[in-house]
Amino acid sequence: MPVVSPEKLAKLQQNADDVRNICILAHVDHGKTSLTDALLATNGIISPKLAGKIRYLDSRPDEQLRGITMESSAISLYFSMLRRSSPDATPEAKEYLINLIDSPGHIDFSSEVSTASRLCDGAVVLVDAVEGVCSQTVTVLRQTWTEKLKPLLVINKIDRLVTELKMTPGEAYIHLSKLLEQVNAVLGSFFQGERMEEDLNWRERMEERVAAASAKESKLADQQTESGELEFQERDDEELYFAPEKNNVIFGSAIDGWAFTVRQFAGLYEKKLGLKRSVLEKVLWGNYYLDPKTKKVLGPKHLKGRALKPIFVQLVLEQIWAVYSATMGDNSKGDPVLLEKITKSLNITIPPHILRSRDPRLLLTTVFSSWLPLSVALLVSVVESLPSPRISQAERIPELLQETPGADHIDPKIKDAMVSFKQSSSDPMVAYVSKMVSVPESELPEKKRRGQQQLSPEEARELARQKRAEAARAQANPETDMDDLAAAFTGASLEPTVREVEEKQAEPEHLIGFARIYSGTLSVGDEIYVLPPKFTPRDPHASPEPKKTTVTALYMLMGRNLESLDSVPAGVVFGIRGLEGSGILKSGTLCSQVEGAVNLAGIANLAGRPIVRVALEPVNPADLDKMIKGLHLLVQADPCAEYEQFSTGEHVLLTAGELHLERCLTDLRERFAGCEIQPSAPIVPYRETIVRSEEMRPQVNKELGRGVVVGTTSSKQVTVTLRVRPLPTDVTDFLLKNSGGIKALYSGRKAAGDSDAGSGEDNSTPQEKLEEDEDLTQATKVLSPEDLAKQLQSQFDACKEREGWRSIVDRIVSFGPRRTGPNLLIDATKDQYFTHAFSSTPASNPIDDSKLQASDLTDKVVYAFQLATHHGPLCNEPVQGIAVFVEDITITETEEDIAARDRAGRLTGEVIKTVQQSIHKGFLDWSPRLMLAMYSCEIQASTEVLGRVYDVLTRRRGRVQSEAMNEGTPFFTIQALLPVAESFGFADDMRKRTSGAAQPQLIFAGFEVLDEDPFWVPFTEDDLEDLGEFGDRENVAKRYMDGVRRRKGLLVEGRNVATDAQKQKTLKR
Repeated sequence: MPVVSPEKLAKLQQNADDVRNICILAHVDHGKTSLTDALLATNGIISPKLAGKIRYLDSRPDEQLRGITMESSAISLYFSMLRRSSPDATPEAKEYLINLIDSPGHIDFSSEVSTASRLCDGAVVLVDAVEGVCSQTVTVLRQTWTEKLKPLLVINKIDRLVTELKMTPGEAYIHLSKLLEQVNAVLGSFFQGERMEEDLNWRERMEERVAAASAKESKLADQQTESGELEFQERDDEELYFAPEKNNVIFGSAIDGWAFTVRQFAGLYEKKLGLKRSVLEKVLWGNYYLDPKTKKVLGPKHLKGRALKPIFVQLVLEQIWAVYSATMGDNSKGDPVLLEKITKSLNITIPPHILRSRDPRLLLTTVFSSWLPLSVALLVSVVESLPSPRISQAERIPELLQETPGADHIDPKIKDAMVSFKQSSSDPMVAYVSKMVSVPESELPEKKRRGQQQLSPEEARELARQKRAEAARAQANPETDMDDLAAAFTGASLEPTVREVEEKQAEPEHLIGFARIYSGTLSVGDEIYVLPPKFTPRDPHASPEPKKTTVTALYMLMGRNLESLDSVPAGVVFGIRGLEGSGILKSGTLCSQVEGAVNLAGIANLAGRPIVRVALEPVNPADLDKMIKGLHLLVQADPCAEYEQFSTGEHVLLTAGELHLERCLTDLRERFAGCEIQPSAPIVPYRETIVRSEEMRPQVNKELGRGVVVGTTSSKQVTVTLRVRPLPTDVTDFLLKNSGGIKALYSGRKAAGDSDAGSGEDNSTPQEKLEEDEDLTQATKVLSPEDLAKQLQSQFDACKEREGWRSIVDRIVSFGPRRTGPNLLIDATKDQYFTHAFSSTPASNPIDDSKLQASDLTDKVVYAFQLATHHGPLCNEPVQGIAVFVEDITITETEEDIAARDRAGRLTGEVIKTVQQSIHKGFLDWSPRLMLAMYSCEIQASTEVLGRVYDVLTRRRGRVQSEAMNEGTPFFTIQALLPVAESFGFADDMRKRTSGAAQPQLIFAGFEVLDEDPFWVPFTEDDLEDLGEFGDRENVAKRYMDGVRRRKGLLVEGRNVATDAQKQKTLKR
């Protein structure tokens, strides 16, 4: 097919009903990019022979080298098909524009999947016929569910059932049925979870209504009739599932270039069987059988003991298997007689040079491309099954707008324009930028050299005229050449000179927004507002103020290339330039007005936070500014990468995983910074906690009890009594899950002008505040302060030692670290000096300037608690799961005649230091533990390499949780937990040991306690006898702790202790 001109594609954008915005989602290596290649071949972008091999949308060298996609890339495709306007009308050719986004499948690039799915209206989900539903398959299906995208299922790599597993058509049918059940089970679990939540909300509403009605019993009947909602409305989930008879399932093989739907085969057999097409569509899949004598379709009840094959096996799969047998059967020699029979029955002609060729795959692809071309099956299904932007926005936008910040204050004009899909330039314009893409200047259409483009006839004639004029001038003055040569010789020097190596000029990078327009029309030169991430229409002019910017260029995204556009109407995926310096970081909303604007970036659904951190430094210190500038560019151009500068001066890059880190470093060196960069060893996060164990050291103060510390300041003026206790595990988990509710509680107090501990404890760095806000946006449901207090108290009441935690919530002063963490500061003083978190009234204390009151020091105690929990005693890592009870604050009067307020200023540092050290002492009085960051690891491996997989996992302290054999295949799926600290190089090690047969997928699974005391030494007689004085058994927790302390420059105990002089001598001779 000839290449479609950009002008034609731009013209098709104007008719939104003929546009489809789709993304291709799947697990890694399930064939997304190969499938896309087959679609590109229909537009003449690549040769059909290279489809599936060239992987056109993998435009980065490292993507081609590794064979996986790392960045989502978009391309616009043209598709024409015959359609009837009504059942009786004659078919007419109709043209469609399909904006397709190919997304990565690797877990490290999940954020790219989020950015792609937000821009689309439909999703094509691929599943490998052999591997089945994998971890990322569930993730992408959940993504389509949360984004309300209509999915289309493609069961890919069916050729593997024929060539690798050697299945018969009957076995393949059973295998495919089970696979379809697995996918539908995943969708069913999402529906069930949502339905249970709706049921709970409905019950709560009914309870509130009954409570209100009991107060006014006389109006009960009126309320019931008005509500009309006394019965829970059940939703039908039938439309959610994939079923071939609904034409939302496609069977195919991207590498062999074929695919089909049930509807296609129904059309093929319609005349032959004399059945209506609509009837055949319903019976081609499922337990239906064809009677060979009567040509009637039978159900399972009417078989009467006959061993008939299902219709799908008989009419569909056996024909596919026959083509494989004719071309690649009998040890790849094929069966020429069978092939001739097939080509005649299908009315296909194969060119003689292909018949003579010795490549059976070429023969196979030729037969299939003529009979069941992949592009036709997929694109027809996309056009018929997936919605246009107009239909999609009418369904999705109302619910999407309800989730945005300040939804009640959105301008009705904007809401109406987005829901009703208004496209005129006079309507409000709303666009969402899902990510920023960095493009070298030479690749921009306006900067490309003219030589790369085809010259028009007038330009070619003008160029030829100039060349002839230059040649004529050169012939007219032949002596000038000799003069130039003589001048060159006289100017030459014979002295040896050192030629300076010119520094290669770095090519500037430009950031282009990857965007979708929801309403109005956007043109080059338009002035638009870029809304900041925290923008809310409730307060549109709050700081930071939305910035006004001018659109300098608009682009059609064509994979590796960009094509200039003058304007884009609603419903189009496009690129926009002119956002640099507008305050947009990774994603944002563009709007034509500020008042009542909608903030779509406030509901970004990014998958997970970056976990792998490395400190960076340039090899040449002079390149530091280049590196910092490059890091800022990288953070904008990558949806998941983050950059921090620590107070120690370290420049730290945060990435999603090892592969993502490798890609970021390559981009920094080659594109953004343009200098050599040296990364440190990965910085792994830990947490510190305490537990109640059997073998704990003796209490420091036996009279006061375990964990109680009496701290006195250095001036002996203030004495603080503290008690540290471990929190119940359920309470810690609850606090971790509801950090958004805790943040909302603190924000509400701050907004109300509460001047308690908050004024003194706001010690967070800008980066920490940013983390809090991002956590808030990701919270599924933020609890109100009342619900938070009620549920927190119920968690305490449910634990074993409920006596110690009775009515504890009313006395909570603060959460920590960073005011939202899973640690509690509790007011246990007699006079209740502190302002409580869940209390609206501040603590009432008499104000006397002449005397220093304990209440004057409460904010210092809270500040010290934040510091102590942010930097634990083991290795300065955050603490979780402790409760600090402040039991007493005593102030000793001094004879010095100094005003109380002056003394308070001098005591601030002393109190903070004393309280912080006291909390750490109380912490160490229990049995301290390190918490390791853990990866959930999923591995698919065959039986031959299973032993090696276990070997690699064991050596890296992995723990296998489950092992299940995939039915019908020789593969096992292994689920394991692996410490992040041991995971670096794990994927490479696994591939080497298994010769590439096992590929692990690592997903961050939170923190887990390492049940080993880092300070443990043998002290009982048995231990001393078994392990000796120094303990011959390695203390893993101490090794991790010492590694972190060494990196942070803290004291490491027992580092250079010579235990045996004999072992210090040189053994080289």
